[in-house]
Amino acid sequence: MNLVWEQRAKKVEPATMGHFLHEGFMSPKVQALWPNVRVFGRAVTVQISVNDSTMVHKAVSLAGEGDVVVISRNGDAKHACVGEMVAYAAKARNIEAIVIDGPATDIQALREIGVPVFATGLSPITTQLLGQTGGINEVITCGNVVVSPGDYVTADENGVLVLEKTKESKIFEAIEKAEASEANEPIMKNKIDNGETLASLTKADELIQLTEINQ
Repeated sequence: MNLVWEQRAKKVEPATMGHFLHEGFMSPKVQALWPNVRVFGRAVTVQISVNDSTMVHKAVSLAGEGDVVVISRNGDAKHACVGEMVAYAAKARNIEAIVIDGPATDIQALREIGVPVFATGLSPITTQLLGQTGGINEVITCGNVVVSPGDYVTADENGVLVLEKTKESKIFEAIEKAEASEANEPIMKNKIDNGETLASLTKADELIQLTEINQ
């Protein structure tokens, strides 16, 4: 995806893309830990075991400006692998965001540091530096979505969307449709304010009539 398309993709809400894409959306359990966040960047993928976060520390030391660190917890929902120091290190390297299909911790510090964190919740039980297992920039599954290194990640309070780097033509088409949809929303709102119904504007009325005819 070239720079122009990246800039356009950054402006489109994931929820609008959801009208035109039906894959790549992480489980709704993976949510922003505070409001008013919008991120877009390339995935740096991390895979760790239940309580060994060594590779998370390495990943935030390797990732850079505009990267989104995406962490697979392999089903663990108990141990938090991201807290104050990991977020602080990410901030120092201008990392765009951190996405975890598991919990985080130190929520007050995370908010103060300001690097957006998307997680399934919070936990006071943390991982340790064991140096036993894990990997960086491998194909992983996070939030029930396959994520490859370099895939595009766009996220806000509505959720997390992964755009596969190998499907750029499909992404471009969805971006164009989403831009047109968002541009049309003020027009539709104005028509609703002037008495028109949503069902008539979206052609839902016609679809209902067609269904009734076919029954």
